[in-house]
Amino acid sequence: MASPGKKAFALRIDPALWAEIERLAAQELRSANAQVEYLLREALQRRGRLPAAAEPDAKPRRRGDGGDD
Repeated sequence: MASPGKKAFALRIDPALWAEIERLAAQELRSANAQVEYLLREALQRRGRLPAAAEPDAKPRRRGDGGDD
């Protein structure tokens, strides 16, 4: 179920790339969906394109501490 206020969309992705995202997500204690969002935010931030409302918190959220992943 999608979180309130978030846009849901279908993503076609190479299975090998998805497997790596799942491995990375597990290492960082995130869901695969939260990992994709994290990577997208990180990429936008590096390019100076992250909207102010989407700025990440000072500390990364982990599963179980109130995050919505």
